Amino acid sequence: MLQSSSKHILDQQNKKIYTYLLLVIFCLVNTSCIKQMNLYQGDKEEDENGGNASTNQEVICEPDFLYPFDKETQYVQAEIIIHTKTKLSDVQTMTAQIPPLKYNKSWLCMLTQDDCQHAAFSCTWAAIHGKPLSKEYFYDLTHLQTGDLPPDMYVLGKTLGSTDGAGNEIRFSFTTTLAPEWEFMDAKTSINKGFSENYYRFFMKSGLIWGNVKEMLNYGVGISFHDVNTEDVRNEQVILEHYEIAQNIMLDKLSGRGCKMLAEPNGNRTYANAAILYQPIQTMTAEKDATMIYPYQDKQDLNKTIIQRSFYNPNNTDKKGNIEILKDAITNELLKPKEERSAICIGVHRTDLSWVDFFLWLNNEYGKDGSDNIWMPSQEEYYEYNYYRTLGRLSNPIPLDDSSFKLIVNLPCEKYFYYPSVTINLSGIQLENIASIETNNDVTGLSYADYKDGIMLNIDCRKYLFEHAENFVKRYEANPSDASNKADALYFVNILKESAKKEALKKRLQ
Repeated sequence: MLQSSSKHILDQQNKKIYTYLLLVIFCLVNTSCIKQMNLYQGDKEEDENGGNASTNQEVICEPDFLYPFDKETQYVQAEIIIHTKTKLSDVQTMTAQIPPLKYNKSWLCMLTQDDCQHAAFSCTWAAIHGKPLSKEYFYDLTHLQTGDLPPDMYVLGKTLGSTDGAGNEIRFSFTTTLAPEWEFMDAKTSINKGFSENYYRFFMKSGLIWGNVKEMLNYGVGISFHDVNTEDVRNEQVILEHYEIAQNIMLDKLSGRGCKMLAEPNGNRTYANAAILYQPIQTMTAEKDATMIYPYQDKQDLNKTIIQRSFYNPNNTDKKGNIEILKDAITNELLKPKEERSAICIGVHRTDLSWVDFFLWLNNEYGKDGSDNIWMPSQEEYYEYNYYRTLGRLSNPIPLDDSSFKLIVNLPCEKYFYYPSVTINLSGIQLENIASIETNNDVTGLSYADYKDGIMLNIDCRKYLFEHAENFVKRYEANPSDASNKADALYFVNILKESAKKEALKKRLQ
């Protein structure tokens, strides 16, 4: 009896050993056939017939082009010749000036989005430019390029912005902070079009990736320093060294596009103190101990000025959310004469559909579908415009003959300037008396219209404005069924000055 029991126990042990050995052998044999799975991306094996529950791909996100910022024009001398229908009695009575705000808008709005947020692309940028929006998910440029999008996507059906005063759309812009020293900006994008068992590929990333940033730059979005990758955040010298490290990464990743702005993080003034020592940083923003901007008051050089912004967060007793508080702040500010209005400078971290509604409200109340009195550029662009207005040189009209005269505009330049564009108000002449306007080659974009007792001229001197517009036309031609592609192409083509080349681009869009 005892012998029989011992034998039974031994058999059980042998079975366990045998089973364990089989498992080990199975694993060893099949190691070479195991496909690495990424639960975040939702990878799945193909079936034996090649069918697929998933065709997941990990790809590097890249736009099909990037504006050549490193080759941008510098120290522009723009010449504008105006031919009139009738003889000019006295050109000397005409005056020319650059107004406080571009397009003669009456108030300035700027938004800076901190922490290099994924939502800066798939929510903020997407809403402004009429791209798909999602309540729950996020996406990258490559998702747009391949048509692999979250299941709950919708579109506003229009772009958001104001006009240039001459009938052309000028879309809202903003500034996003970057985190060049962090590896998450190099993350790849998972593409798995048609796969619906899960949507892990649309989960929020740690932050913006470089491909998304490049595409945003193509649309005029500004960039800014924020945190740097060091624990010694109270040491100016250390932060200064990291500014240079981050700058070099940006120059490499963005094909020579440098950064000249700081959004002070966490109220840490050490960052601003270090930025004052770092020559490339020229404009800054912070929530405290900063300067309010009043665009219609005296001219001021804003170099190294810390511009006041607010997150408009409610206090403990406030029943309103920050969007409602922000709307109230705008409404109250606009009750004042434009000469007394401060700029509305907004700070935000993650944006969501409530912010989409806010941008839509701005468009409908104060933008192209409302009173059209808002200018909403990036802080980089406003800084440059103020620089041109303050330090640029604009001649009074120079007579050429009885029915023509010339304006000369000199736009100076500093390091990492990318927005050589101004509005000029010219008194003493009306649109009805203008036969034609011609410019030198430094002027690539031009629009004009009546303004008060004269005309306004909007000149754009970006060197590669035509090539930039043509690239958007090519994008439309590659996918003409996408209405957003056509809207983008028309938008950038319309910025160009009149020419045979512009007309040729328009015909390609018909």
